[in-house]
Amino acid sequence: MKQTYFSKFFTIVMLLFPLAIFAQGTVTGTVTETSSGSPLPGANVVIKGTSSGTTTDFDGKFSIDISSFPATLVISSVGYTTQEVEVTAAQNIQVSLQEGEALSTVVLVGNRAKPRTILNSPVPIDNIGVAELKNTGQPTVDKMLTYKVPSFNSTNQTISDATAHFDPADLRGLGPSRTLVLVNGKRKNQSALVYINDTPGKGEVGVDLKSIPAAAIERIEVLRDGASAQYGSDAIAGVINMVLKKDVEYTTVNVHSGVTTEGDGFNYGVDLNTALKAGDNGGFINLTAGYYEQEETNRAGKPGGDGLFGVIFGDDDILNGNTPWLQANPDLGMTIGQPELKKLDVFFNSELPFKNGNGELYTFGGLTYRKGKSFALYRTPYWVPDPFNLLHEPGSTYQGFQPTFETDIRDNNATVGARWEMFGLDIDLSGTYGRNAVDYEVNNSLNPALGASSPTSFDVGAYTFSTILSNLDITKSYDQISMAIGAELRRESFGAQAGEPASYFADGVQSFPGLQPSNEVSASRNSFGVYGDVEWEPTEELLIGGAVRYEDFTDFGDNWSWKVSGRYTLGENQGAIRASYSSGFRAPSLHQIYLSNIQTLVSGGTVSNQGTFNNVDPVIRDGLGVPQLTAETSDNISAGITYKPVPNLSLSVDFYNVKVDDRVLFTGEIGYIDGAPGNPQNPVEQILEDNSITSLKFFVNAVNTNTTGVDFVANYRNIEMGNGALGATLAANYNKTKIDGQIDTPDLLDANGYEIFNRKEQSRIISARPKTKILLGFDYTINKLNVNLNNTYFGEVTWQHASDPTKDQTFGGKIVTDLIVNYEISDKFSIYASANNLLNVYPDTIDTKGDFVTDLGGRFKYPWEVNQFGFNGTVLNGGITFKF
Repeated sequence: MKQTYFSKFFTIVMLLFPLAIFAQGTVTGTVTETSSGSPLPGANVVIKGTSSGTTTDFDGKFSIDISSFPATLVISSVGYTTQEVEVTAAQNIQVSLQEGEALSTVVLVGNRAKPRTILNSPVPIDNIGVAELKNTGQPTVDKMLTYKVPSFNSTNQTISDATAHFDPADLRGLGPSRTLVLVNGKRKNQSALVYINDTPGKGEVGVDLKSIPAAAIERIEVLRDGASAQYGSDAIAGVINMVLKKDVEYTTVNVHSGVTTEGDGFNYGVDLNTALKAGDNGGFINLTAGYYEQEETNRAGKPGGDGLFGVIFGDDDILNGNTPWLQANPDLGMTIGQPELKKLDVFFNSELPFKNGNGELYTFGGLTYRKGKSFALYRTPYWVPDPFNLLHEPGSTYQGFQPTFETDIRDNNATVGARWEMFGLDIDLSGTYGRNAVDYEVNNSLNPALGASSPTSFDVGAYTFSTILSNLDITKSYDQISMAIGAELRRESFGAQAGEPASYFADGVQSFPGLQPSNEVSASRNSFGVYGDVEWEPTEELLIGGAVRYEDFTDFGDNWSWKVSGRYTLGENQGAIRASYSSGFRAPSLHQIYLSNIQTLVSGGTVSNQGTFNNVDPVIRDGLGVPQLTAETSDNISAGITYKPVPNLSLSVDFYNVKVDDRVLFTGEIGYIDGAPGNPQNPVEQILEDNSITSLKFFVNAVNTNTTGVDFVANYRNIEMGNGALGATLAANYNKTKIDGQIDTPDLLDANGYEIFNRKEQSRIISARPKTKILLGFDYTINKLNVNLNNTYFGEVTWQHASDPTKDQTFGGKIVTDLIVNYEISDKFSIYASANNLLNVYPDTIDTKGDFVTDLGGRFKYPWEVNQFGFNGTVLNGGITFKF
């Protein structure tokens, strides 16, 4: 059956591709600013009624192929009023844009057939230009978005194995798995990692946003609405589209560096972006290369005594810090903060028009390679001995050791495609390959079971995930109707590789026992999807849209998703009322189906080995009666209004509700509740005993959630102040998620009194991200000086104790202030300085309320299982930019 899908699809491909014919001409031109007459680089030039377009270079110039005349060009740029120009033949035109504001910017995401402005889109979309990203002062794309989009969150993680090297990110608090990421409109591959540690996003799989360099990005479009009917699986919370830079006139080099006011976390980086001409009819090759390096930070607690192991060992001297080692190491030897990181990026984006002018070939992609080092819990001398002097010199006093968790991550993707017109249809045919791989090492550690023969460095295993895509999109616009149809073939593969035998022998290496041969897997699946999308504009004011998509997966079955949307404009460029209703779905990831491993953890005052069993393991399916994983489904509704009371002021407010059924969750610990190791008292405990573990976890469709929220955005631009101009932005999000009904616990576990998703695990869904987030930013430009003052309010988050509500803690809301100053020394040379978290704000500290496990005996000063904005404090940055 699936082979038939592939055969039919590629037969269509071979028939359509050679038929790109009959160009009519090329239109060139220059876009300038009305007020100054200076060239306007980066302006969007799109053929109205199509998705074909280009951008202006640094001299404001553009060239675009028109297949038939007459045609209308839509010219737009962030902060300027959009213009439409009718052309009747190949010619050179001059266009002047007046300063306006962001609602007039043309965006491509959210509509398959016809680009629209933010103002007249039937769904809420953010359009964030490269200058706005840079003016956050943040080093990576995920952190830039955190400080630009109120409903987006991503924070540094710590003491969380590989999670510390990826940092879970999500929209609307719905988890990393439910946000679809595109690059130039094509699906980006997910990462190889499942977040299985006690952090936000636990049990989820997301895209590695650190793998896309900001230097390669022209703008980011964020669709804040469900879009599974248009784009397929994962687009429940929304879609993020990374639009890469195109033809640029100059080579641009950025050099930057920074450090925290505590003197740690030193970072530096350099990136280069350039473009080469390809052919003589407007083709280009855009190239980006960059290197970034950061050192670790440390914000460990300093309790003096070790409450955790004092309780475990029943030793008052350890509990109260009365041993020589504890007196010399009040921080218990810990390093808690951002990890070390070294990152290298190479990206490209190219378009080559056909010689007959009736279309173009395109290709884009890149490679990111990074190495990271984070830290595990420090093994104190009274916790793990070293009788064979493996980690200290013979005759010296043993001080314990802190294992390091080190990653080697590669993310690469490439797309090749062609766009052309045939029989009045716009056709886009492409193929995409993406892969993410991570290799793990544990260093400065040992395996006690190996005695004197234990190594101190261990290869503990590796994961890979890859995607192969084929896409065919066909669009057509008439006077009142725009239509799109398309198909997608996708093959996904997931692999797990065992570590070296020393890493998993007996209880394994301290901190992260290696993956065993029984954990190795090589799994894949195919999916086939088709969609249809139509929009009807019976009047200039009214737009009605609908979309439907069918998708079939070889492992769990099929799904139908649909969407209806509407918009009614309020006068000419004054605003619109908009609404949408849709169904959506998310296929369980291959990671969630096939992942298995053993971890060493500290929980409930004990140190134990915990097993994660995959969904096809007989222990889970037959022993515990856990059903096969299937798709999550969702219902999304949104309604809002955009309004421009005056030309430079825009307002928008959107309400949304997202219900997700059969949400895949990673269970809490299933351990001994009646007996003890060596003395099992129920069927579940016998399974633990048979597998030599003290607890287990697994993935299961078991929870329904209901998320309700409101987004508000206000932009006021070009406010005259003296000889300069001020811009102000106020953006806010309120987001609340609750669990509907009961957790769907498998019968055997329910009958024996097990709770598979306790209060602490539930808090990662309902309260680990801020319910309220507000951004207030000011942008002032005078002559060659630009100053940005950004204030971000991160609302409260709540950590819930597993069983005792009196030990819950709510961490109060905080305001983080960033100051960024840019100065143009000349047209080709500029400098900048920034102070992120200017006022040195930290989260509330942990209050254990008598429970030493909450902060692991005082090791953690600040919350890590729920998180608002990290805890690095003030970071000072500076840099230079030059062009040639």
